[in-house]
Amino acid sequence: MSNQEMLDTLRDTIVTQNINGCAEATQTALDAGLTAVEIINDGLSPGMKIVGDKFEAAEIYLPQIMMSAKAMNAAMELLLPVLEEEKGAEDEGVGTAITYVQEGDIHDIGHRLVTTMLEANGFKIVDMGVDVQNEKVMEEVEKNKGKKLLLVGSALMTTSMLGQKDTVAMLAEEGLRDSVKIMFGGAPVSDAWIAEIGADATAENAADAARVALNLMQ
Repeated sequence: MSNQEMLDTLRDTIVTQNINGCAEATQTALDAGLTAVEIINDGLSPGMKIVGDKFEAAEIYLPQIMMSAKAMNAAMELLLPVLEEEKGAEDEGVGTAITYVQEGDIHDIGHRLVTTMLEANGFKIVDMGVDVQNEKVMEEVEKNKGKKLLLVGSALMTTSMLGQKDTVAMLAEEGLRDSVKIMFGGAPVSDAWIAEIGADATAENAADAARVALNLMQ
C-alpha cells in the first residue's frame, strides 16, 4: 500500500466513523514510516474537514460527528506520544490552547470536538472543562503567560455567552489581554458579538475552528 493509499484510508475511517479501523490504519501508517504530523495533516484532518462540511450541509447529524470524533481520539491516543518525540519537549508546536465552557454552561459536545481538532492540529491543550469561572480562566492564562497562547471558550446559551464579554474585560484589567489570542464559539456567538466584545475570532464548526485557530497563531 502506498503512502497516499494509507492516508486515504485514514481519511475514510474518519468519514465512516470507523473507530477500530481508524486506530488500525494509524498504526499501519506509523509502522510504514509516516510521521504523526503527516498522518494528522494529510489523513485525519481532511477526514474531519469532510465531516464538518457534511454536518454544515445537514447531510449528517451530531451522533455521526461524535462517532467521527471518537475515531479521531482513537488515532490520537497512538499519535500523541509519537508527536511528543517528534517535536521535542521544548517545542511549543503551534501553541498552547486553553479550552473551556463558560460559567453557567455545561454543554460540552462542541467544546470536546473543538479541543480534539486543536490537539490534532498540533496545539498543546489545557482543558479546563465546563462551568468555568472567569477567575479560574485568568489564573490559567497567567500561568501560561509568555507562551504562544490561545484561549478557546464555548457557550451554548445566550446567558452564558454574556460572560465572554466579562472574560475579555477581565483579561484587559489584569494586563493579560495582549498575551493571548481569544476565540469564542457556541450557537449564539456571531462575528458581530466577537467584534463588540473585543475578542479575536469565532468559527462555524469544529473543523473550521482548527483552521481559524492556526491562522490566529501565525
